[in-house]
Amino acid sequence: MHAKIGQTKQQGARASDRAAAQLQALIARRGLQPGDRLPAERTLALELSVSRPALREGIARLASQGLLVSRGGGGTFVQAPAAERGMGATLAPYLPLFQDDPEYRFDVLEIRHALEGATAWHAAQRATDADRARIVAAFEAMLAAHGHDDPAGEARADAAFHLSIAEASHNLVLLQVMRGLFELLQSNISQNREKLYTSPRTFEPLSVQHREMMDAVLAGDPERARNAAQDHVEFVHGSLKSLDEDEARRARASRLPPHPARP
Repeated sequence: MHAKIGQTKQQGARASDRAAAQLQALIARRGLQPGDRLPAERTLALELSVSRPALREGIARLASQGLLVSRGGGGTFVQAPAAERGMGATLAPYLPLFQDDPEYRFDVLEIRHALEGATAWHAAQRATDADRARIVAAFEAMLAAHGHDDPAGEARADAAFHLSIAEASHNLVLLQVMRGLFELLQSNISQNREKLYTSPRTFEPLSVQHREMMDAVLAGDPERARNAAQDHVEFVHGSLKSLDEDEARRARASRLPPHPARP
């Protein structure tokens, strides 16, 4: 009897974990921003193919993380994480700078190299079943976002995947820093994807690298996870440098005077 009760509770927990992961994926896929309202509960339950009790528990889980907020009689709304709301105000003045000057992408990549190697290392050691479900859901949402001619949606899904690994690190300081930098990272990823994901020579390696990061965390291999995260950021850095050099070369060539006609 006790075993059946325990099994039922475990199944309920898994259902709510899946609902929470699916909600995060839906938010990323639709590009919902802080302040945007989620669809009605009945509509969400049907769309996600989950029971309404599991959906409510999933919403409660995300609300406890500061990602959603429910307003009595007004519905459920997307909310920026607490750390992002606090640190975001500090970083907000820098966003136009990073968006307008592509060279600042490399500063962001240096930060990502340090942070994401550490978060992946800890995530591989500490990820729970619920964390793993969220990482898988975020990875699948990222794949689903590709090919719809929506770079902003792809960027949000990409950032959500990286953040799902940071959440699995269960290191409060790392998580706060990553959440605080979320908008900055998202801006950086968006700029990267405009070039990288339209280039056949880089799209496939990026997809393989994201899968390797996920697989290493799911396998509980911290060294492999850290190496995968850092190799991914290094590949992005090198690929962007190469693409920038190609563009600069073409720009120089376009300024050359036309070849004089031979007699």
